[in-house]
Amino acid sequence: MLAEVIAIGDELTSGQRLDTNSQWLARELGLLGIPTGYHTTVCDTLEAGIEAFTAAARRTQVVLATGGLGPTADDLTRDVLAAVAGVELVCCQSSLAEVEARFSRRGMEMPESNRRQAMFPAGSQPIPNPDGTAPGIDMPLPAAADWGRGLGSRVFALPGVPAEMRRMWQETVAPQLEAAAGKRRVLRHRRLKCFGAGESAIEAMLPGLIERGRDPTVGITAHEATITLRISAWADDEAGCQAKIKSTEQLIRAALGRLVYGVEDDEVEDAALAALLYSTASLACVEAGTAGRVVSLMAQAASRRGQPQPAFRGGLVVPELSAEPAALAAAQPTVQAPPPDRLALDCRPHSLCPDPGRAAGDPGCSDGG
Repeated sequence: MLAEVIAIGDELTSGQRLDTNSQWLARELGLLGIPTGYHTTVCDTLEAGIEAFTAAARRTQVVLATGGLGPTADDLTRDVLAAVAGVELVCCQSSLAEVEARFSRRGMEMPESNRRQAMFPAGSQPIPNPDGTAPGIDMPLPAAADWGRGLGSRVFALPGVPAEMRRMWQETVAPQLEAAAGKRRVLRHRRLKCFGAGESAIEAMLPGLIERGRDPTVGITAHEATITLRISAWADDEAGCQAKIKSTEQLIRAALGRLVYGVEDDEVEDAALAALLYSTASLACVEAGTAGRVVSLMAQAASRRGQPQPAFRGGLVVPELSAEPAALAAAQPTVQAPPPDRLALDCRPHSLCPDPGRAAGDPGCSDGG
């Protein structure tokens, strides 16, 4: 069983808003043992919608869509699905009664446009929406018509509002997909974080591991100076996944050595703080022209540990090295940009480091500039 996730809306295709629904749904599908083969983002036109849904339902057995179920003229998902299936839109009286009741409970009269939210492609079923006026749509497409590569396809259309969509998924869609999937395979991921070499260099150090078709798969992505290796394993149970991941992680660590600094959400600053704690050293910073980047990152790393960390003592931030604050007044005024080691020494008496009389480089207090 293969899935496709479709996000609908001009605000998404134009880049005005970020699609977080598709990311969430793909993760949830993975937990059910259903891989996502495609992500599609489509604008609010009938023609584009028909093309996107037709392609999705031809090549996958599960199509999950978000958006386009509101009462306005540009909410066309129901019209698109009717056109794809070649059927008419029909009014679901129970859904209409629920929409009317929701307005009545607020002491309001239902606008005529909201009747559209009770219209469904013939042969489909409503998906209850406990938190909004837009019910979802559950529409099967038969295998006999070659939908889903001859296996049939099932389309679930949900509102674009994340809170509504997630509750409808958890209470209605996920249980139905779990039952349809039968014996559930398990998908698990593990991320290894690397620093100190570029993406291509790390790939060259892992011959064969990043090739497509390998089990488990290893993906590689770069963000700023950090490289993430993502191990993804499918198996019949949790133990099978973890065994596959463990053996591949051992191969990666053996090949990369100290380039691997952490796992999952670890950042470089977390590794730096851990190294300081391990060596019982501490750090104070003087930064110029960085807008306090190092101080900020180290403070965040300390905060993530949940308690005060004696290893990070704080720091001073100045616009540029030539703009010497009072704390650095000992620097020669004729020197436009003091070297980092002189800057660190001048800063020490004014930092939060204990015992400022210690010599520079003493393990008890490490300076950074």
